Amino acid sequence: MRPTPHKAAGTAALTAAALAAFCLPAVPAAARPAAAPADCTAAQVVTDGGFENGGSAWTASPSTVITSRTGQTAHGGSGYAWLDGTGRTRTDSLAQSVTIPGGCGTATLSFWLHIDTAETTSATAYDKLTAKIGGTTLGSWSNLDKNTGYVRKSFDVSSFAGQTVDLSFTGTEDSSLQTSFVLDDIALDTSGGTAPPATDPTRTPAAPSYTVNLSSDTSGTAWTGHESATFTNASATALNEVYLRLWDNYHGTCDAMPIKVTNVTGGTAGDLSVACTALKITLPAPLAQGQSATIGLDLGITVPSGADRFGHDGAYSFIGNALPVLAVRDAAGWHLDPYTDNGESFYSLAADFKVTLDHPSGLLVPATGTSTDTPGTGGRTVTTATASRVRDFAWAAGPFTKISGTSPSGVAVNVYSVSGISSTSARSMLGTAESAVDAHAARFGAYPYGELDAVLDNNYWFGGMEYPGFVLDLVSSTALTHEIGHQWWYGIVGDDEYNSPWLDESFADYATDLAQGITGTNCWNSVSWASSTEKITNSMAYWDAHSSRYSTVVYGYGKCALHDLRRVLGDTAMAKLLKDYATAHWYGVSTTADFKAAAQAATSTDLTSFWTQHRIDG
Repeated sequence: MRPTPHKAAGTAALTAAALAAFCLPAVPAAARPAAAPADCTAAQVVTDGGFENGGSAWTASPSTVITSRTGQTAHGGSGYAWLDGTGRTRTDSLAQSVTIPGGCGTATLSFWLHIDTAETTSATAYDKLTAKIGGTTLGSWSNLDKNTGYVRKSFDVSSFAGQTVDLSFTGTEDSSLQTSFVLDDIALDTSGGTAPPATDPTRTPAAPSYTVNLSSDTSGTAWTGHESATFTNASATALNEVYLRLWDNYHGTCDAMPIKVTNVTGGTAGDLSVACTALKITLPAPLAQGQSATIGLDLGITVPSGADRFGHDGAYSFIGNALPVLAVRDAAGWHLDPYTDNGESFYSLAADFKVTLDHPSGLLVPATGTSTDTPGTGGRTVTTATASRVRDFAWAAGPFTKISGTSPSGVAVNVYSVSGISSTSARSMLGTAESAVDAHAARFGAYPYGELDAVLDNNYWFGGMEYPGFVLDLVSSTALTHEIGHQWWYGIVGDDEYNSPWLDESFADYATDLAQGITGTNCWNSVSWASSTEKITNSMAYWDAHSSRYSTVVYGYGKCALHDLRRVLGDTAMAKLLKDYATAHWYGVSTTADFKAAAQAATSTDLTSFWTQHRIDG
């Protein structure tokens, strides 16, 4: 995604939503192995969870977070934790290191939460609270979740058995209209059984294959049908469960979810978590390495109003991240990060999709993959889109104007425009797309996805957004070249977009410069760090807490660092490095450590000081 500059608060709700950010601890402590007893010792491991003993077990910022003052009331006793509630820009935090005994099959975190607010909106999350354990975000709440009393929240954290981890809560408040997040009676209870074996680094569930059949209403804003997902456990550690990411529930509330999953088969659906964007499905039996399974579900999608990557701008619907996809488990455990509007949270493995979309014939439906249209019934058309080795699937629906072309290397390119986009602009963007896809392919490897669809709307607040074979964009040659660059840097060479956003955004912006003949000479001279903790390689948890710096550092400083690396290695060696690196990680996952190792192998110059100077850690 190429973000546009944030506008001031008080403008349209969508723009305000872009300002609201999940705010997590900037430098969360890593999980540390703890001594694991042979058998589980049942325990409640949070100290002073009721805040009745002075709060010395907690790290609170500011110290007044733990209080018994008037203005709020405790759930039990007299003490409680009161985060935010000032009506001005503020970040409050609360944390405690907890040791979860080894050997325990059950570990449950619970707490009581009360939210009151002076915000009057029913659509925009201005103020937010996030709960996190170790490297996993458990949930996020906002002024939209206000309640008249306390509500109990509960999470299964048994995967952390045998570890010492930080339990943390972070609240952020914008510049006006208070929201208070009040916590009390925090507990983490463990009980007997056998703890899950340690997670190995193999990424799983692997080789997903999704089959989807959906039918729309007359406007293309409501879709219902069925989805199935077949997958294989690639890990030596058995899969007892999988998680589906229902990303677009961020755009609603848990009481009014845009993405509704019902009638799950092939497993037992558990509770929704992470602001209802993660659905746990317990498998009927542990899935051993090499074994495959299939889950099925009925699916309902309601597209909200707004020119968003999931939203409709009048008659035109844009449906990104709406299909439930499998979360990834790797050495860090299950990746259940929160949705971010500031960038992307998406981390998924390459998958095959076959998606059938039944819709009124008056709507054109561009989509990921290669599409074919066949007549339906009663004035309807069935669009069938197939895509291999892609990380996600997106589509649009509306009375678009379509023009098509073919790049010199033979890639079919389609441009779909909403009303108000001139034919001259559309034709210019078609030419940009044709030249950009070939320029990137020449540098990083042949484009593998068949056709490429670009959907244009100048009302997009976010500038542009990438999906495999499908991009949303303003009329901007630079933004479109950037989004097409993402076909390689995120699409083909995948990454964990929440924890390592530079691996796709910096690389896509660098690729854009190369395609446009920009050398980046002296661009590093303009670098000015805002703090000692600001780094190119920071995660979206950091950037959501420092949103005004995200684009400057990750896009700007990131691409400048790659230009500097090219000057260290030389043009030829840098070109070879990136092409070889893309080939080595084709349809795989890139990490910062992987890239640093590959770069070091490409030169006899010790790059240690280069990484330090450019604040590239990992």
